[in-house]
Amino acid sequence: MKKLMKEKTNFVADMLKGIEIMDDAVEIISENVVVRKNLKTKGVALVSGGGSGHEPAHAGYVAGGMLDAAVCGEVFTSPTPDKILEAIKHVATDEGVLLIVKNYAGDVMNFEMAQEMAEMEGISCESIVVRDDISIENIEDRRGVAGTVLVHKYAGFLSDNGFNLADIKSRTETFIEKIRTIGMAIYPCLVPTTGQYGFDLKENQMEIGIGIHGERGIYQEDIEPIDEIIKRLMHELEKEISDKTLIVMINGMGATPDSELAIVSHYFNEYAKENELNIEKYLIGNYMTALDMQGFSITLVPYDDEYRDAFDAPTESKYFV
Repeated sequence: MKKLMKEKTNFVADMLKGIEIMDDAVEIISENVVVRKNLKTKGVALVSGGGSGHEPAHAGYVAGGMLDAAVCGEVFTSPTPDKILEAIKHVATDEGVLLIVKNYAGDVMNFEMAQEMAEMEGISCESIVVRDDISIENIEDRRGVAGTVLVHKYAGFLSDNGFNLADIKSRTETFIEKIRTIGMAIYPCLVPTTGQYGFDLKENQMEIGIGIHGERGIYQEDIEPIDEIIKRLMHELEKEISDKTLIVMINGMGATPDSELAIVSHYFNEYAKENELNIEKYLIGNYMTALDMQGFSITLVPYDDEYRDAFDAPTESKYFV
């Protein structure tokens, strides 16, 4: 296995020490908890996290205008409740804490336990669960994927604009119901802690509907030109979103070169023109990755002036552009 690391057992710990060097606005207060150095004294605090391997999510969004803390579990493994509680206690304000959780069993269970412990200590705490991955038919079972980053930004915007905890929870839950994402891969990710690929994929094939933890997709197909791949993904997305005016995120899965993301963006824009879609805003880059998976996902959000304002609002994160 070729990875730029020392010991696989120290993969996340070493990564976090490096993040502290790369971003002098954050600090690591324990093994797995990343917090803003300049903690806010008013407004609802935002905490998210999950297994590592999705960088820049979630530590890269610990910044003004977005998260106040991120809890980073081992690779593709939920952080423990005690670490989540530590993050909550460190950043909590008098106005409370909102937990932003991706819909995976371990994350949901551990964040719920941490919330209960925080409430027992007198901290006002609420949680929301992101489930934007349409490759799973049952809405309640859908995974939280790239759309989670948009929730970080929207909730941060609401907090900065003085909304209370109940309002932020309600408004972000409404927002989550509108987000739809689907992804694909031409190469799976190699998990450093196991030395195994997430799934097998023949050289001439692609996987449609992948998850962000190396999960298989809904089907494999011979690889096609990018315009045909976009048609496939949009065929699935447009079953659920009929709006013609949209905000679009094109998200790289970790090993997709910027040149290829640019090509994806070009042909998506051609598709939008041909199908009379009005794209009010593009977000293009690596937002929610799966280690070194090569592929991309498309996230659609029906346009709303407030959402546009939220995504355009300033943030200190260098990864949300």
